[in-house]
This record gives sequence, structure tokens and C-alpha cells, in this order.
Amino acid sequence: MLFVCVHNAGRSQMAAGFLMHLAGDRINVLSAGSEPAAEVNQVAVRAMAEEGIDITASTPKILTTEAVKDSDVVITMGCGDACPFFPGKRYEDWKLDDPAGQGLEAVRPIRDEIRRRVEVLISEVAH
Repeated sequence: MLFVCVHNAGRSQMAAGFLMHLAGDRINVLSAGSEPAAEVNQVAVRAMAEEGIDITASTPKILTTEAVKDSDVVITMGCGDACPFFPGKRYEDWKLDDPAGQGLEAVRPIRDEIRRRVEVLISEVAH
């Protein structure tokens, strides 16, 4: 499963963190960005720490065609047409506010919505 957002610093990192935490090794998780930031958003790191999930070791990565090819499910979050399309894969676009430049109070509801969507995704794909 691949999570993609523009900077691979907030939304996609939180989604990958939740999926690894909730699904363990049942689902292989990748995340990437069309224009990766230098580091993961520190407010996203703090928001995830409140949930007991440590994403401090994560680093933003560039989106590659290989990452999309290697994934069965591709979740995009605001990167639009930057993601390559391959037939036979499941694509979803999650409309979520960008946590960049936001404070912790604004990032918490984004984090909680990502968790809810990841839980639904796990229930759909992890049979």
C-alpha cells in the first residue's frame, strides 16, 4: 500500500504510521511525495506521538514509478496528477487538509480522520 502527498512530510507519513501500527506486518507500507520536503513535519510527529506512534525515523521520499508498480493500493492526498496510473491497481484520493504550517490543534482532526480512513482500508483489504 502506497500513501502519496506532495511533500511526504505530514498526511502520507501519518497514514503510513497508522497502517504500520494497526496492521503490523500484514500489509507492506510505502509513502512518497511528488516534491518531498527536507524532513517530516514536526507537528505531525507530535500529533502521532500523542497516539503512541513514533514516526521520527521516517524521511520524505520521492515518488517513483517503481513504488506505484509495487503497490496494490495507491492513496493520494492532494498531489493530483503527479501519481503515475497503472491499470489493475486500486486508487483513492483522500481530500484532507494539509498540516503544513498548522499548529497541533489543527493537525489533530486531520490525524484522527486519517486514522479512521486507515482503519476502514485495513478492514477492506486485510482478509
